[in-house]
Amino acid sequence: MKIAHQIACFSLLAASAAIAAPKAATKPAAGGLPRYGMAVYSDLCVHPESGEFGGQRISVQRFAEVDTVIYEFTAGGLSWPLVAGDVNIDPQGRQMYFTVQVDEEERTISGKFQDKGDTLVLDGGYCGQPDVPSRLRKVKDFGRAAPVCKPCPAPKPAPLEPEEEAPAVPKMPHEAPVKQAAPQPQQA
Repeated sequence: MKIAHQIACFSLLAASAAIAAPKAATKPAAGGLPRYGMAVYSDLCVHPESGEFGGQRISVQRFAEVDTVIYEFTAGGLSWPLVAGDVNIDPQGRQMYFTVQVDEEERTISGKFQDKGDTLVLDGGYCGQPDVPSRLRKVKDFGRAAPVCKPCPAPKPAPLEPEEEAPAVPKMPHEAPVKQAAPQPQQA
């Protein structure tokens, strides 16, 4: 009886370890996206004047063999979901890029995962400003109503171009007045 009890305990421990092992693999790698599972990132909002959607949504599915992305954006209304090609996510789950076909043009979209995978920061293009990144938060409540769109930030003023200047005149360093030397007596 004692041996049967030990075998049962050992089997229970082995089964517990086997069940717990996959959970360790799904944790984000050092602050990135988990290796397996699905995540949806969105900055979709509603314009209060028109009631139309604005923003974009990215759904990332991570499987053992391949990663897939479904991309949606707005241009007055929400686009049809676009299945991305050439999806690449680094092994640590910190950054990714993918390509989508939009109006017969192939676009590459890239970004970095931050906040332990809770935020996807896309490289440039927010509100038509190439130096301002888009920040898409991970969707955790799918029943929540879309928030009201915030106005775009004011663009940075363009640097002023210098006017045509007159030809540069070399500047002479300021010279101290020269004292006249006292006349030397002449010797005969």
